[in-house]
Amino acid sequence: MNQRFEQTAFYPADILLPQTAEMKKWPVVACDQFTSQPDYWQAAEYDRPASGRAGNPAVGEAPSALRLVLPEVYLNGPDVDKRIETINASMDRYLADGLFRTLSDSLIYLERTQSDGRVRNGLIGCVDLEQYDFTPGSGALIRATEGTVLERIPPRVRVREHAALELPHVMLLIDDPQRSVIEPLTGETGVMEALYDTDLMLGGGHVKGWRLTDSQMSRVANALSALKSPEAMADKYGMADAAPLLFAVGDGNHSLATAKACYENLKKVTPPERWASLPARYALVEVVNLHDDALTFEPIHRVLFHVDGRDLWDAFQAFYPGAHTGGGEGHTAEVCGQGMDGLWTVPHPKAQLTVGTLQAFLDAYCRDHPEVQVDYIHGDDVARKLGSRPGNLGFLLPLMGKEQLFPTVMADGVLPRKTFSMGEARDKRYYLEARRIR
Repeated sequence: MNQRFEQTAFYPADILLPQTAEMKKWPVVACDQFTSQPDYWQAAEYDRPASGRAGNPAVGEAPSALRLVLPEVYLNGPDVDKRIETINASMDRYLADGLFRTLSDSLIYLERTQSDGRVRNGLIGCVDLEQYDFTPGSGALIRATEGTVLERIPPRVRVREHAALELPHVMLLIDDPQRSVIEPLTGETGVMEALYDTDLMLGGGHVKGWRLTDSQMSRVANALSALKSPEAMADKYGMADAAPLLFAVGDGNHSLATAKACYENLKKVTPPERWASLPARYALVEVVNLHDDALTFEPIHRVLFHVDGRDLWDAFQAFYPGAHTGGGEGHTAEVCGQGMDGLWTVPHPKAQLTVGTLQAFLDAYCRDHPEVQVDYIHGDDVARKLGSRPGNLGFLLPLMGKEQLFPTVMADGVLPRKTFSMGEARDKRYYLEARRIR
């Protein structure tokens, strides 16, 4: 790997880009989006407009990242094994057909125009999974921001373990208030090689990408190294002696944890002297500055399916004595569905965030009621719509300020899972770049 970056755990990568005449049909949104809206994925596949979205052609027979990923709406379906086989076969076919161009030892600077018109800047490279740990309280250079649900990893391992390629939707955040790493590249695209410039399907905005020059990569390496210095840790967090935190996982916590699990499995059957050369030791990611003006945090709501709302309320009061309807001091969540629309409040909560208070109860309740399912929903309107359907109940949660992220992870380890989302579902990372992992 590129030695200039060895102090950062972030490296240039051999990045694969598709060579296709129908580029608009190639990128597809992150697989963990629209998990309760199969119509979105049907629209991408069959040109059936998703609710409120129309006018984009279906993928059809064109080469597309849609053929290389498993939307999680299908993860628990009866044909999941067949879907995984088809995905792996598509990867092998695309490679054999010479669909990809290889950018050796490269970083990509990208500008993503979101659906709201704002432009988010990012940097594509790979991270060393030896420097990543999702264990709460870890001192690793790359850390999870939310509690990892271990039960969610094995089914995702099945998707990745025999795959020839990875396509990243993992987004890592850096706490760079001085905008020293990514932002200087914004005015320098004229000296870079232009790589792609395309609209994104189903209202997903637009994306442009450029290949960094050698001198630009050196500057990025130096700027990243400076962010992890003891002086930087002391200035930002008052923790000069603490293990430095350089990257916090913003999106794709469980996807990066899955990559780590696959790498650890390979280590068990590989001599230690070969670990450094394993392609699976690294994972392709996008790095974004937490302070990017286009990066907004949105709450992730909860919708329960196959639930009796009255029984849930009784259990809630038993779990939190003193809980009441209506607002007040403490943690408050909006409830919708089953004629119970309003606010539920827990006074004197022990958790720091409302999401922690609610999630502790939901975990306990679902253990005792296995028929109840929970989905994590982006968008107030979608959560209210789903929560208001018969047999469902929705919980809408307040927003966490993004400035709380790094200090909280440094001090407390991780946030409750699914605490926040970075923007709306259609503004998530799209699969475009790829990398060989075997």
